[in-house]
Amino acid sequence: MDFASPLIEARLVRRYKRFLADVILPDGSEETVAVPNTGSMLGLTAPGSRVFLSLSANPKRKYRHTLEIVEADGTLVGINTGLPNRLAEEAILKGLVADLAEYPLLRREQRYGERSRIDLLLEHPERPPAYIEVKNVHFIRSTGLAEFPDSVTVRGARHLDELGRMRQAGFRAVMLFIIQRGDCDRFGLCGDLDPAYAVAFERARALGVEAYAIRCQISSRAITPECLIEIEPWTSP
Repeated sequence: MDFASPLIEARLVRRYKRFLADVILPDGSEETVAVPNTGSMLGLTAPGSRVFLSLSANPKRKYRHTLEIVEADGTLVGINTGLPNRLAEEAILKGLVADLAEYPLLRREQRYGERSRIDLLLEHPERPPAYIEVKNVHFIRSTGLAEFPDSVTVRGARHLDELGRMRQAGFRAVMLFIIQRGDCDRFGLCGDLDPAYAVAFERARALGVEAYAIRCQISSRAITPECLIEIEPWTSP
């Protein structure tokens, strides 16, 4: 996924109200920017961090700039949670995820289950539909190990249960973790931060839900799905 134009480098002053941040622009001025991430962004909000912004061409937007990337732990990290679905599509079309590229029809944001929308629905004339849930990952605590979630996500656990029900109904169900940083070679669950999510993940896996983790390469010009990485098993305490 290429950005429409190269991102603008800035320095982070603070992130607040979950969807706003103050930054110092290259000309020294301070500006409030939009933050397209309602999560905790644990480890990615240190004042003074180098950040990268996109600039909207829409003159009616209240905040002209959007925070896209933060530099942390010596690497660039994508924080825009609006991008993983697009990155998941790219990964699938590139053949990075099992045989999903063989499905000729892809639909986005389809209603399913009790009260959910599936991120991607793949259809094939000779196979059961494949329901794909996508999650954004940008959290690292140990060298080389990307983790999810970085805070409690009741909604995320519900999505896993919905996938499990789809699998029980005879459909294909896939959990796809899109890792927006390139400094990892393994993926694991944050069972200490959200035990319920980890339990829901294992419950879904036991029902036959597939799980894949895709590492991306990040630059100020593009975010590119690169390869599958190993998912480490989670053991309950």
